[in-house]
Amino acid sequence: MIYKIRRVRHFCLTFFELPPEGGQRKVKYMSLSQTDREDLIYAKRLLEHPGLAVTLVNLVGVPLEKGLRYLPAEWFGTVQKVSKKALVTALNVAVSTLNRKPQTRSADILHKAAAATSGCVGGFFGLPALAVELPVSTTIMLRSIADIARSEGEDLERIETRLGCLEVFALGSRSKEDDSAETGYYAVRTALSGAVSEAAAYIAEKGIAETGAPVIVRLIARISSYFGIAVSEKIAASAVPVIGAAGSAAINMIFINHFQNMARGHFIVRRLERRYSIVAVKAEYDGLSKDLKLLQ
Repeated sequence: MIYKIRRVRHFCLTFFELPPEGGQRKVKYMSLSQTDREDLIYAKRLLEHPGLAVTLVNLVGVPLEKGLRYLPAEWFGTVQKVSKKALVTALNVAVSTLNRKPQTRSADILHKAAAATSGCVGGFFGLPALAVELPVSTTIMLRSIADIARSEGEDLERIETRLGCLEVFALGSRSKEDDSAETGYYAVRTALSGAVSEAAAYIAEKGIAETGAPVIVRLIARISSYFGIAVSEKIAASAVPVIGAAGSAAINMIFINHFQNMARGHFIVRRLERRYSIVAVKAEYDGLSKDLKLLQ
């Protein structure tokens, strides 16, 4: 009994700094190991990357705004509608058909090749093909995201994990509803947390048969407000006249690579949160330099 009491006291002294008399107790979080800290630095470099738009501009060689001139007037409404449809398709796949066998490596290249093939078809037929091509490429990306999640130790039996895969489509983009200061990784997760929790509870109880249920509609709308921006950037780049089908394949490669990077960073952070706690990892993440060039 004395030994157990000593162990408990040692645990308390490890995680709490005893205050001066009359003062407040200060929490001390478990420190990340050097290897885990390096993983967190890598994750932050991926998650706070300059973004999809910058990479697309480097490919097409002109600002994306120029690509918008070649799109019909109703294009933005079409993109939003198709983005929501693609996410509903992805949600059904996430809940119903994802392979749940554990594995340690993800087949990123295989999924990139599949996305590139989808992009060739979309590029050949142009914007009218978006309603067919985007749900296909989104499902390919979701399977890649799930593959990465498994490789980082996630259990795809859990509905929270499968919705965590869907969350990735909101990362790396800025919703029009965002406050200018609330665009970082943890800010987006916080913005989505309520909708994700409600949807997880609903699906656990009733399944996914009713995609029109208010909680599901809210989740899709929230993620779509971010994902639609990324899709718009992709469409704007594809609209540049010199791109063509081959260029569209390259754009789809960049598109899926962007979300693979978001997924890798996201699930590294979640792995560390399982090991140390959400609060501890967030504190360490926030403490890392905002200048990504210094994160070596």
